[in-house]
Amino acid sequence: MKAIVPQEVIEQKIFLIHRQKIMLDKDLAELYGVTTGNLNKAVKRNVERFPEDFMFQLTKNEENSLRFQFGSLKRGRHAKYLPYAFTEQGVAMLSSVLKSKRAVQVNIAIMRAFVKLRNILSTHKELACKLKELERKTGKHLKKHDVEIQAIFDAIRQLMALPEKVKPRIGFKPC
Repeated sequence: MKAIVPQEVIEQKIFLIHRQKIMLDKDLAELYGVTTGNLNKAVKRNVERFPEDFMFQLTKNEENSLRFQFGSLKRGRHAKYLPYAFTEQGVAMLSSVLKSKRAVQVNIAIMRAFVKLRNILSTHKELACKLKELERKTGKHLKKHDVEIQAIFDAIRQLMALPEKVKPRIGFKPC
């Protein structure tokens, strides 16, 4: 079955703030096919379902940082209100607030994207731990090959680094 929203699109809308993977209200609204205002109204009608660890409002500095780093927020678009950030649990809770068929399908796709990212990060952590252990062991026994071994470790770390987010192409898209 084909996903309603490609996973790559969702992954590009997941950011790291407060050491948490989050999605912004405007991005979620776009994916769900509603306005940001309507999404936030639905959330406010059910505010008891969204504690601080599910949803929080960005500070002006965080908003500016996102705009600077990713160009994710257009100037003037959120001039009146600071955007809300939803953690994975907050996005899951949105499925109980937004009940359209599209919202259900989009929520499933988003949850799969979060799981995929968690698996990728877990794999990188395991590899980093093994690399550190190997580096510690080799450091004790092979002093004469330190330069070559360190170059190998550096190359592996570069391969482990998460790829930078691809900026969307500018131009017309075929229908």
